[in-house]
Amino acid sequence: MKGEVFGENKKGVLGWQMIVLFTDFGLNGPYLGQVENVLYREAPETPVINLIANAPAHNAKAGAYLLAAYMEEFSEGSVFFAVVDPGVGGDRVPGVLEADGRWFIGPGNGLFELIIRRAKNEPQWWEIRWRPERLSATFHGRDLFAPIAGRIALGESLSGNEDFSEAPLDGIRRPDWPDDLAEVIYIDDFGNAVTGIRASTIPGYVKLSISGETISKADTFSDVSPGEVFWYENANGLLEVSVNQGKASEKLKLNVGSQVSLREM
Repeated sequence: MKGEVFGENKKGVLGWQMIVLFTDFGLNGPYLGQVENVLYREAPETPVINLIANAPAHNAKAGAYLLAAYMEEFSEGSVFFAVVDPGVGGDRVPGVLEADGRWFIGPGNGLFELIIRRAKNEPQWWEIRWRPERLSATFHGRDLFAPIAGRIALGESLSGNEDFSEAPLDGIRRPDWPDDLAEVIYIDDFGNAVTGIRASTIPGYVKLSISGETISKADTFSDVSPGEVFWYENANGLLEVSVNQGKASEKLKLNVGSQVSLREM
């Protein structure tokens, strides 16, 4: 129920509302199940929401724009297990970000750049110093990030906690990334191509050029003929390319990373 507090940790600090999963783990295979098992063990009364399991694989940059758009509908206090981690076991820093009352646990590899940049209040970043007895070299999601997400979901304080070290944000920033990414960052099962451009930044008269095609804006699918390509503002505010009763990804041969450009005509 909205607003209800779930669980209580050993220190008597009340927990938060939910844990939200944002990963490139995929729905097939054991990975999500293993993570959910750890979360249930750590915070058994906290609901777990699988937001996205097929974020672009190994692509923290595309994931950054996707995560920033889709996290906004979740209330303050939500804990995001956000793991797109091609550098697992490398020199990227594992940590916890607090931004506008929401918590993000994952690798400091740029995945949180747009959340930091768009935050209304100054975010805080803590490096995770804690290490479990068992730490796989290739699955920090299960062994490191999931236990921390569970602990934070129960309200564990990071300040003055030896398992965490507050650190400057500079070490995880990507200042060279644009505010809006003019390329495809996600393709859903309907073949719709989501871009990293916030549609609110683009006037409706602007045409979009992608894969050699120039397309116009429509408000919704029924505004165009079956088989027609158009762009529109999707339900989470991003510019999306679609085909009415078809697949834009197939018709235009689109992939994650396909470039788009804007034309004022």
